[in-house]
Parts: sequence; structure tokens; C-alpha cells
Amino acid sequence: MELAKQLAASRVEVLAIDQRIELIDEIKEAVDVAVCMDSTDKQALASQDIDTLDVCIVAIGENFENALLTTVLVKKLGVKRLLVRAQTTTHAEIFDQIGVDEVIRPELQAGQHIARRLANPQLEDVLIFQKGFALIEVRPPQDFIGKTPRILGLREEFNVNLVAIKREIDTEKQNFSTSVPSADDEIAESDILVLVGSDQALKALPTD
Repeated sequence: MELAKQLAASRVEVLAIDQRIELIDEIKEAVDVAVCMDSTDKQALASQDIDTLDVCIVAIGENFENALLTTVLVKKLGVKRLLVRAQTTTHAEIFDQIGVDEVIRPELQAGQHIARRLANPQLEDVLIFQKGFALIEVRPPQDFIGKTPRILGLREEFNVNLVAIKREIDTEKQNFSTSVPSADDEIAESDILVLVGSDQALKALPTD
């Protein structure tokens, strides 16, 4: 529901399908088209021209059988890109074997994100872009403040790359400007460092 609303708010054309009329009533004002139907009905799916969509997201988390059947039908209809929500590791493995483009596990991903933030109070945000590697936004540890990337030797000492610095330009409104740092840019306490590296390397960074 939230994903559909956010996509629609970003001016993405959204077709929402669910067999529960109360959910269709809730979403219909937010998206372009909302249809109450059974997604395990191949003819009903085909009638919605699913094959013309750029992306199809199957997010039936509470009913694995329906999610699996819907996924198989959508693939047979030739959707261009298919994302599927899975609740367990076993379900995720099955979807992988079917050949979906991306398996999403919101609870697992949320848990990992919260754990990272609790383990590192300086952490602002995390983007997982490949298994075992991530991009993080983090407040500089005390040891980094007043020093330059050249002095810190982030790649040599910590095996991470500093790809950008978000610098505060309006403290009251918390506005930032983002720039690619030079080797001699001095890191300020209010900066946010954008770092890329392996999970192991990023976890090894100082946290205070």
C-alpha cells in the first residue's frame, strides 16, 4: 500500500490490484487505476495488459500459495521486470529459482537497517547495492574531524572509498550541499560522509 502511494506521489503511473474491496477503496484515489480481482486468475490478469507494464510487484506477503501462483502467471504473461515480496528464506529461494528479477524481504531489510543504526549511532542512511557491499551516509567520527581524506587514508587504512561529502549550508533548516571531495578537503563535524565498501570494512569504521 505504501509503495503504491509513494510511486503515485512521484508521478509514476500505478495499477493496483487486490481481491479485497476495502483495500481497493483505500488506494483508488491515490493511484491511476485500482482493480478488485483475483490475481491468480490468468484471464483476469491478462485483461489488465500486465505484459505492457514496465515493472510488476507481487506483494502478497501473507499467502505464499497465492503469491507463488501470481508470480508464475505474471512471468508467463511476459512482464518486463518482476519484483516479489518474500517473508521467509525458503520463500525467497523459491522465487529466485523461478527467475524473478528481485526478491524483497522488508522485515529482514528493516531489521538489518535498524541494527546498523543501533550499532553505529553516527549512521544516517544505508543503501545495499550488491550483496556484501553497501553505500552509507555517516556522521564523521571524532578522529576524522578536522582531517582531510589524504591524511586519513580511508582506502589504505579502512578499505573504504569516500565518494561524496554532504556539507551543511543552513543549520536551522538542515540544508546540505553535496560535492565530490578532493584529497585536501577538511572534514567538519556537521558533514555527512558518503562511503562505499564491503560490509566488513564499513562495520570496522570508528563509531565515535
